[in-house]
Amino acid sequence: MFEKVLVANRGEIALRVIRACKELGIRTLAVYSEADVDSLHVQLADESVCIGAAPSSESYLKIDRIMSAAEIGDVDAIHPGYGFLAENPHFAEVCESCNIKFIGPSSRAMHAMGDKNAARNFARKAGVPVTPGSDGIVDTENDAIKIAKKIGYPVMIKAAAGGGGRGMRTAHNEPSLQSAFHSARHEAEKAFGNEQVYLEKLIINPHHVEFQIVADSRGHTIQLGERDCSIQRRNQKVIEECPSPLMTPGLRRKMGNAAVKLAKSVGYENAGTIEFLVDQDRHFYFIEMNTRIQVEHTITEEVYGCDLVKEQIRIAAGQPLSPHVARATPRLHAIQCRINAEDPEKDFQPSPGRIAFYYAPGGRGVRIDSHVYTGYTVPSHYDSLIAKIVTVGATRINAIDRMRRALDERVLHHRHQDYGAVSRRHDAKR
Repeated sequence: MFEKVLVANRGEIALRVIRACKELGIRTLAVYSEADVDSLHVQLADESVCIGAAPSSESYLKIDRIMSAAEIGDVDAIHPGYGFLAENPHFAEVCESCNIKFIGPSSRAMHAMGDKNAARNFARKAGVPVTPGSDGIVDTENDAIKIAKKIGYPVMIKAAAGGGGRGMRTAHNEPSLQSAFHSARHEAEKAFGNEQVYLEKLIINPHHVEFQIVADSRGHTIQLGERDCSIQRRNQKVIEECPSPLMTPGLRRKMGNAAVKLAKSVGYENAGTIEFLVDQDRHFYFIEMNTRIQVEHTITEEVYGCDLVKEQIRIAAGQPLSPHVARATPRLHAIQCRINAEDPEKDFQPSPGRIAFYYAPGGRGVRIDSHVYTGYTVPSHYDSLIAKIVTVGATRINAIDRMRRALDERVLHHRHQDYGAVSRRHDAKR
């Protein structure tokens, strides 16, 4: 097992990794920006190193500074969390070249599945259904129009790189396609430094269903069921649940087998997620693979009784799948709500500032993953996610009732940097 792990992230996921390491008897080194000097992950890690100014481009995205911290701290592994450099194959390659274990898939697997268009090609070769669309990157507006006419409107223009809803546009006819094509390319270039896009047939009223994959280095690949992430805002997930209310035993078996088959076809190791769209007739289509731990891994953990972050670390250290994980079966129902520092009265714009008072709900069947506390200042430089509330019940109704109670119980008094004193009480309607 590793002796010391550098956590190359911030916020609640950094805390999540630090806690897993502590339970495994592993020392941790936190890296942080100047804006995160008072963050909990810095306070709870065994050691910490400042790696730059507040903007992520000057800190959490600086590979050279992270590797310098790794050298200073004499770590033998790095956990990237999610976001930032978690799906950057170059970062994984640098770790490999420095003989520091990257806790995640190999750079080769990340290259294969990190580009959405390339991943679609791998899925086709593996016999996994994909949404109808372009065979590759679409370079010109005229090509986009020809493809749209062939597959039929409406269509979705999607960035080949990145995620989080960036570089995605919907077109219902040729005039809207012309503007959507260029705006998607522009946003993709700005967000990911890569303007390449491709086209997919837009599935009307789909369910967004993803399967959790775990694979060790000894040829064992399993799936730990599905999560339904259909409740989204601006193509970003807001509420997730496990298992999916859409699922039937037959569909779960087919989709799970397809997910495992695709992961095996690229020699995937560690934790990952295969994402599908399911239409109203329960036909499913592969859309992408996330080569990292997901924000919503929590609900799989609660339903299947396992610790996915610990399993990531064990696998990276060369250990086989834990027997209880390999044999895990669903036993409960879980729901997760993301709590974001956003103002719903101002079109959900980011709402940074100091937290004057914070009370987290508790009680049976409630899990809180958060890095905020009374007196903490939410920075303006990063993602707005500040907490995840997970509720668990014997049935879906039990989990929903518990979530309503937890959301009503949660209190956050917040002083906005620009708008003065604001008091927020999050209830079930929000």
